[in-house]
Amino acid sequence: MDGISRIALSPAAEQLIRQLHVMHGPLMFHQSGGCCDGSSPMCYPRGEFRTGGSDVLLASLEVEGVGESVDFWMSADQFALWRHTHLTVDVVPGRGSGFSLEAPEGVRFLIRSRLFDAAERESLDG
Repeated sequence: MDGISRIALSPAAEQLIRQLHVMHGPLMFHQSGGCCDGSSPMCYPRGEFRTGGSDVLLASLEVEGVGESVDFWMSADQFALWRHTHLTVDVVPGRGSGFSLEAPEGVRFLIRSRLFDAAERESLDG
């Protein structure tokens, strides 16, 4: 099963990323399981959130109209719990965290998820 990815973007998320890219330049996401907005994905200018050994790079996402990939990171502790889950970044109305770039836009990113099937898990873990 070629092309299995741990993460995807909804069309609404892609559009918002294009808008934020124009305003802020290269972007990155970090998904934590921590405080503030709980487990909402947080969007930052690339490099503003420092990642390290306690983080896992899930994917470098290509977005049409954005010249560089958008890295999606997750804390290693949370990845240990979510490793069998496919994640889709989506957008809904409402105010998210003041730390995430979309907060002033009246929308917020959120994660929709589903479990990988057996073949997907084997492809990713094999």
